[in-house]
Amino acid sequence: MLRAILIYLSKAAWARRIVTHWGFASRAASRFVAGETLEAAIQTITALNAKGTQATLDHLGEHTNDDEKARQATEDIVKALDGIEAAGVRANVSIKLTQIGLALGEELCAQNLKRILLHAKALGNFVRIDMEDSPWVDQTLALYRQMCESGCENTGVVIQSYLYRSAEDVEKIVGAGGRIRLCKGAYKEPAQVAYPDKKDVDASYDRLAARMIDGALEAGAPRISPDGRIPPLVAIASHDPARLDFASEYAQKQGLPKDAIEFQMLHGIRRDLQEKMVELGYPVRVYVPYGTEWYPYFMRRLAERPANLWFFISNFFRK
Repeated sequence: MLRAILIYLSKAAWARRIVTHWGFASRAASRFVAGETLEAAIQTITALNAKGTQATLDHLGEHTNDDEKARQATEDIVKALDGIEAAGVRANVSIKLTQIGLALGEELCAQNLKRILLHAKALGNFVRIDMEDSPWVDQTLALYRQMCESGCENTGVVIQSYLYRSAEDVEKIVGAGGRIRLCKGAYKEPAQVAYPDKKDVDASYDRLAARMIDGALEAGAPRISPDGRIPPLVAIASHDPARLDFASEYAQKQGLPKDAIEFQMLHGIRRDLQEKMVELGYPVRVYVPYGTEWYPYFMRRLAERPANLWFFISNFFRK
């Protein structure tokens, strides 16, 4: 119930107006968001690189409702790629398609996405396409395939284990040699499309992780690039120790090299797990969001774990 309320609030304009005017809210959000500027985000990534982790940079924003704003978001992402290149950090970028115009039409979104991917390709970099809630899955996967078929193979996509359809989606992507970032899913979905119980989401996650690992072996086990920008085929995105243990143990059992599987976690969450996986010799990538559009991202982080919510409440009483 609490999770559903927080996810509802993440989309509610009235709640956004209230919360974003609370000074302590932006301070609390700074645990998860690297700042409002690209420069602040690059500084965060530089510090993460020094600890042995890679990063994926996300200029926050979603559900853009204006063509010009979608084009501006596209240019901001291009600038983020330039910032990574100029700083020489071990990072790539992650984007949401509704940020660059998907709600305004697939043609506009495809144009903007192609611009980003071609720019990233010229720089030798990679773009991860984030997955949003279930109404956008078909369009997101269609655009992902379109980009790969057009020669922009420097991209990958996110699959969410709580969706019933994900086994079929993973099979298609693995069969084409695609790069998948596997997460559990952070949106409130109806029981008609997603597993309502955590145990079923976890079981689905492990099945999908195993199929991705098998697929990577079938594809010759591509490794992470030496500069840390192009990830391996398999990206395990979770803060759940049981999921990390399953994936690492299964990969080891099947003979997948450590640098052919990547573990991804969010900035500000479970730094202990990040350090543990680095010490075990695995590539670790931290998702680093930045920008002024921090509110919906922050609310979804509160919804994911009660500990995050208590962190926010403690800041409220210290304001």
